[in-house]
Amino acid sequence: MTNILDIIEEDYAKFPEAQTYSIYSEDVYFKDPVYNFRGIKRYQKMIGFITFWFKNLKLDLHDISRTESLIKTRWTMSWDAPLPWKPRISVSGWSDLELENFGDRELIISHVDYWECTKFDVIKQHFVS
Repeated sequence: MTNILDIIEEDYAKFPEAQTYSIYSEDVYFKDPVYNFRGIKRYQKMIGFITFWFKNLKLDLHDISRTESLIKTRWTMSWDAPLPWKPRISVSGWSDLELENFGDRELIISHVDYWECTKFDVIKQHFVS
């Protein structure tokens, strides 16, 4: 059986392509500074939106750790914004992934992202080089 940490590392490396949605519960809770919703279908739609609009997307995983039922990742996500001058946008942060046992499987029931900057800082990157 593949370790869930290994799956998450692999998903970060190929993000946003071919994500392993089977490690999330059907009613997974997701929150970041932009989105706040529940459900794997909405999570998949959000990834689809990101894939469509953000070009040359890269998600660098800096650290991953686990304590009991919590996985913490530290990362930097960067992309080319869909503007004529194609500014490179970068956001660093961390994610708290809460796990719960479902029979013989562990699933992520909550995925909360935190940014090390404000939404305004991200907007400014579109106009300041």
